[in-house]
Amino acid sequence: MRPTLRQLEYIIAIAEMGQISSAASKLNVSQPSLSAQLSEVEDDLGVRLFQRSRSGVRITPIGEEIVRRARQIVHEILDLRAVVQGGGLFQGRLRLGVLPSVGPYLLPSVVQKLHRDHPSLRIIIREENTQELDEGLRSGRLDMIISTPEDHPTATSYEIVKEKLWVAMALDHPLVKLGKTVELDDLNGQTFMTLGPGHRLSHIVSGLATRAGGRVSDEYEGTSLDALRLMAAAGTGLAVLPNIYAATEASRGLDVHIARIKDPMANRTIALLRAPLETVDEESEILIEALREGAETLIRGL
Repeated sequence: MRPTLRQLEYIIAIAEMGQISSAASKLNVSQPSLSAQLSEVEDDLGVRLFQRSRSGVRITPIGEEIVRRARQIVHEILDLRAVVQGGGLFQGRLRLGVLPSVGPYLLPSVVQKLHRDHPSLRIIIREENTQELDEGLRSGRLDMIISTPEDHPTATSYEIVKEKLWVAMALDHPLVKLGKTVELDDLNGQTFMTLGPGHRLSHIVSGLATRAGGRVSDEYEGTSLDALRLMAAAGTGLAVLPNIYAATEASRGLDVHIARIKDPMANRTIALLRAPLETVDEESEILIEALREGAETLIRGL
């Protein structure tokens, strides 16, 4: 006997809640009934999905893989139902993960366009760090992610934009006189500020600082691009900012001067990533094109 759709939903809920009683409450079923359903699934599959204890349940390694696949199956069935009912593309839901340094600046216009062209599409957006995005894609919790492809080597990647990097500085900084571009040599001896080590941007900035003969600040580690810009405005150092942010936020304000770094290594690639596929489906192509157009529109005038 094979697990039913309902049973797959049951084991997903147990994995998410960590307790059978909490999962039963969420699913609106009795705890004995849920326990019996779990035992039936385990008997059918011939494996133990969870280790039980007084404090709750702990998923087993094989349980993690089965729950990951269960999420994918449930999601596909829900989307299939939506397509049958709606009869077109983007009739279901899209669970999209995105880096905080990209999402707030790129997605608003893109999502607006997608909703206008595909009214039935429901996009669920999660801003998460690189590690969380990778886990979400691997587990099936997220359908697609927008991130730096170097950090997700097993995923299928579609490049959206290669962002040039800019430096933001206080209005009275000596480098302001150089105008809208700076050479790497101009940054010799400067203090660079960037995000924490969990971000790809920090690795890129560290490399640029070394090659420029500067240093990465050990007094300040940014938690957001906005925070970096504000610290630069206060004269703490140079904030290295990606193109889309520079175009949408830094260029609007009067608190910093921004200049593009003229160096072939001063860039960051942003891509749409999904679980490995041999071919690109039509929905992915539409999303990729919308993201590329959105990014190009934002950075065109900078």
